[in-house]
Formats: sequence, structure tokens, C-alpha cells
Amino acid sequence: MNKDLSFGPDDRRENIRSIAEVAKLFVDAGIRYGVHFTLSCDRNIARSIIHEGEFIEVNVKCPLSECERRDPKVLYKKARAGEILQFTGISAPYEPPVRPEILIELDRQNGKRVSRPGPGLSNIIYTE
Repeated sequence: MNKDLSFGPDDRRENIRSIAEVAKLFVDAGIRYGVHFTLSCDRNIARSIIHEGEFIEVNVKCPLSECERRDPKVLYKKARAGEILQFTGISAPYEPPVRPEILIELDRQNGKRVSRPGPGLSNIIYTE
């Protein structure tokens, strides 16, 4: 949909806006749609486009080292080598949600991912 965009801030913002518009179409059709926004201002743009009560913010909390370990496309390695500029978590910022409706934390000690949702949402526990 936006294959000619870069990782730069202006292109990221346009990507977020268009993704939010597509998400709104899915929500209007009764289909749940998941997207990822790295900055709070981008989440606010998406929240303003998608109908109130239809935007559910989820934070999948994972250490950067684990993201790098699980990276099948080796994008983090390329970003660290300077081959990809403005890469989230390496040379571009990531702002975790302050009050997500759902928080999924990776617990390395017992191998479980636990969702701790906000009001009105039920707990979900997955075993890896």
C-alpha cells in the first residue's frame, strides 16, 4: 500500500494515517484489525480516526534483546550496521503506551505470556 515510504518521520506519519484509515474500514465492516504504532502521537492520530470505543491499545512488552534474537529478517542487525536508518528501537524512538487497555508481558522465567487487561476485558494466559 505504501511501498515507496521510508523510515523517516514524515513517511512514518503518512503510513500511520493510511493504516488507521484502512483499520477504520475493517472496523466499520465488523472485522477486528491489529496494527502497530511506535509513538504516542501516532496512536493519537489513529485513535482520532477510528470510532471511539473501537480502538483498543495493546502493549506487547518485550526486551529489545529478545526482539533482536527473534528477528527473522535480520532488520535489527542491518539497523545496527547503519544499513537501515530511523529504525525503531535502534536509531528511532519507541514510546510504550502509558495506559494500554491490554498489556502482554513476556515472562522469561516461567515461559508464559500474561495479558493484564484494563476494565471490561478478560485475562488471557498463553503457555509457550
